Amino acid sequence: QVQLVESGGGLVQAGGSLRLSCAVSGTIFSVNVMGWYRQAPGNQRELVATITTGSHTYYVDSVKGRFTISRDNAKNMVYLQMNSLKPEDTAVYYCNIQQRGRSYWGQGTQVTVSS
Repeated sequence: QVQLVESGGGLVQAGGSLRLSCAVSGTIFSVNVMGWYRQAPGNQRELVATITTGSHTYYVDSVKGRFTISRDNAKNMVYLQMNSLKPEDTAVYYCNIQQRGRSYWGQGTQVTVSS
């Protein structure tokens, strides 16, 4: 069993920054992919960024140059630094870990960017 708990969401003005954190606990294998997804009202959940155990990263085009994903393997934490936020970044952000063919999700944290 794996549990994920996100924190760090909130309300910020356009151009501002937020840092999301995700604490992962339970049975965590040495090879996995952690990531952040988001879902805006009326939209499907979409991938934002992923990071492998070896710190290889992937970003969706809309956040490249603005968001940075990182992880601390010793602490089983994954982070998302979000800079230059835009109103279109408003969504519930979900932490995810994929390992051995299984996918686990956190409960989500709301990010609201005002114009």
